[in-house]
Amino acid sequence: MSTLENTVIGFIGTGVMGKSMAGHLLAAGYQVIVYSRTKEKAGDLLEKGAYWGGTPQEVASKANVIFTMVGYPSDVEEIYLGENGLVNHAKAGSYIIDMTTSAPSLAVKIFKAAKEKDIHAIDAPVSGGDVGAKEAKLSIMVGGEEEDVEAITPLLSLMGSNIVYQGKAGAGQHTKMCNQIAIASNMIGVCEAIVYAKKAGLNPESVLKSITTGAAGSWSLSNLAPRMLHGNFEPGFYIKHFIKDMKIALDEAEHMKMEVPGLTLAKKLYDQLSEMGEENSGTQALYKYWKS
Repeated sequence: MSTLENTVIGFIGTGVMGKSMAGHLLAAGYQVIVYSRTKEKAGDLLEKGAYWGGTPQEVASKANVIFTMVGYPSDVEEIYLGENGLVNHAKAGSYIIDMTTSAPSLAVKIFKAAKEKDIHAIDAPVSGGDVGAKEAKLSIMVGGEEEDVEAITPLLSLMGSNIVYQGKAGAGQHTKMCNQIAIASNMIGVCEAIVYAKKAGLNPESVLKSITTGAAGSWSLSNLAPRMLHGNFEPGFYIKHFIKDMKIALDEAEHMKMEVPGLTLAKKLYDQLSEMGEENSGTQALYKYWKS
């Protein structure tokens, strides 16, 4: 892996989470070239010294370590495997790391195409939301060749505090599906608990003080339930992206002939919220299902 002096980092996707993640790399002293479909989203990073790359191809021509944090598997496929994508234009020996939650099968496809070009491809989706991204405390689930993962771990450590190598290409994405499946049912429980507390005439904030540190404790209960109570439905993670993740997990489960009733119910509820116009709200807006 290159040293600080000759490592040039590309970061594609500077949205809610990518902006903070790229910012940590920039703050560590690395030269960072950013690209986003909407240049305004990269404004703060550019003001702090990041360089603008006009296209993914331009980023690939200048950087030797490239991170991506975009929206959908279709975006990932275009950025990596399109005619002007990273696999066709990254330098031999470069590292390309997709941190988007995407399909495990696509991660394998990218890995194989990159390997033919002597490019090191890694899938490294994250969990922790906007708070984890801002505080550099993301959980990062990594798939790819182990020596490649070891080489970029110092960079991953600037963005996350829990970095676990999960196995070969696609293993990071499969692990993220486990994460999303666990969150999906948990979010239903969190919302139902708060609504129940209110209907029982309790002070829900006092209830949270009791149950967040007990057996019911979870990240969503500690971090998202307070947002629900304060009417804050701004996205730490978009509902539209969570629906995308749940669909990937449902497809993978079907492929493995596995029943996932909790996940199926959660997606049904979130689909209804999306139809109500909440697709750009944070996942905590599931609370509105009971309040509508």
